Amino acid sequence: MTGEDWRVAVIVEPGLPAGELANTVAVLSIGLGAAAPALAGARLTDQAGRIFHVSANKPVPVLQAAAVDLRSLLLKALPAPDGALVVPFPRFAGALHVYAECEASIPQRDLSSETIDGVGLAGPTKWIRSLTGSLKLLR
Repeated sequence: MTGEDWRVAVIVEPGLPAGELANTVAVLSIGLGAAAPALAGARLTDQAGRIFHVSANKPVPVLQAAAVDLRSLLLKALPAPDGALVVPFPRFAGALHVYAECEASIPQRDLSSETIDGVGLAGPTKWIRSLTGSLKLLR
């Protein structure tokens, strides 16, 4: 599922305020890691015997796209190929502070009409490149 031919990408709306931007990247990354623990989670030990967990075993480029383009990217990505991951972060989710409220509201919403602040992707290199090849790094 996370072999050599796998890539990861996080794409966000660059116009978000700094705190919201950082939060969006964080929650998308947690979502990807939770869905595919093989992306990280390894325990390493340094020379002094300190044990810690690896942050990631693949590069995670953070790319930028306008909200309207994020929605289009999300709709192109779904349904995802077998084993690939798509983690969207719709704007309404950022306004809710209780996860249960977000989860409960999803069945009444259509992501094709929501503002999307970010999308996390993990999957085959060819698929990721087809979705993100023209996007610029967030700077």
